[in-house]
Amino acid sequence: MTEVLRRGRASLALSFFAQGVAFALLVTRIPAIQDRYGVSDALLPVFLAAVPILAGVGSVATERLVKRIPPSRLLRWSQPVVLLALLGVGAGDGLAVLGFALALFGLAVGALDASMNMLGVSLQRAYGRSIMLSFHAVYSLGGILGASLAWAGAHWHLALWVSYLPVVLVLLPVVLVGSRWYVDGKGDEAEAEGGAASETGEVGRGQGVVFKALLPLCLVMTFAYIGDSTVSNWSAKYLQDVLGSSEQLATVPYNVYMVTTLIGRALGDLGVRRFGAVAVVRLGALVAAAGFAVVAVAPGAWAGMGGFTLVGLGLCVLVPQTFAAAGRLFPGASDAAVARLNVFNYVGFLVGSPLVGALGDAWSYRGAMAVPMVLVLVTFVYARSFAPQPDRYGGGHERPRTADVGRGSNGV
Repeated sequence: MTEVLRRGRASLALSFFAQGVAFALLVTRIPAIQDRYGVSDALLPVFLAAVPILAGVGSVATERLVKRIPPSRLLRWSQPVVLLALLGVGAGDGLAVLGFALALFGLAVGALDASMNMLGVSLQRAYGRSIMLSFHAVYSLGGILGASLAWAGAHWHLALWVSYLPVVLVLLPVVLVGSRWYVDGKGDEAEAEGGAASETGEVGRGQGVVFKALLPLCLVMTFAYIGDSTVSNWSAKYLQDVLGSSEQLATVPYNVYMVTTLIGRALGDLGVRRFGAVAVVRLGALVAAAGFAVVAVAPGAWAGMGGFTLVGLGLCVLVPQTFAAAGRLFPGASDAAVARLNVFNYVGFLVGSPLVGALGDAWSYRGAMAVPMVLVLVTFVYARSFAPQPDRYGGGHERPRTADVGRGSNGV
């Protein structure tokens, strides 16, 4: 059983890594994609908004599908679709092809993100200790590699398909082979559908009751991604236009943000094990809010970069712990909880960038940075939702449930 869990953890980490690479290769080459297809500035936001919207549709569909299909099987086939859709974005020759490839990418990403985190939650339950942050740390590592490859492609003026093809040729067979060792839960959704009460009471029975109990975590997920999208979409412009940095220096904050996200997530599980999820989430919210405050009042570029660094250290713990908290809150319906929660990932991403941009244009970009600061601080209020739920053993701590996750997707 230990070997099954170890292999399951390694194979799932590989999927998180591959997704980090693929997503970074897409979002960091948006200007090149726009130039290749001749997409106007007015039409570009439509294409970009379609991806998170369709990803939300894919996540909702995944909630329905996992009642009949194991999450491991959905992950096994959605990840190759994401990689092939990425290649389609780079190799297409018209707006129709671009639209189709981005639509396919969005739908598959929704299924991929939901199923990956479903498996992560069930594995954490089996381990009986915090490991979710380690999966998202590997995602950050993949994002750093993907962004670096994108920089190399832009530096050498490579065609998009030339940049994407080697990555797809390497990752596609690797993730397909690794998918043999995914580890599923035993089918908690069927148990919940049958009306069995979860260990937290009645939350696993009624759909409305589930959403009401899940709502604080949904808000935290939304606020976290509003903060994340603010950094990814506005950090370079803010440093250059507001703080007067050079164009070259303006590219640094996002890379620093990704590195600090990786460091925070790599160390975060140790903090959760020692101090508990509530303390880690509260500290993360305070650090991220302090980072946005520094950015808003920064007198120069280096101070602003320090603020974005703090934002990365703070925000990085929120999303993984939100998924983990949903799994604890609904142990009899964790797949449904993760799928619904995952939708708010895309809500935050979709809302964050236009919100900051509109406030920046209408008011000031310094003032706009106060919005994610305040929203992240609200997370402090909801931190109690991250407390361990009482389980059947008593004591309120997670315990291994190896019977729930002993079935590997390859029949182990």
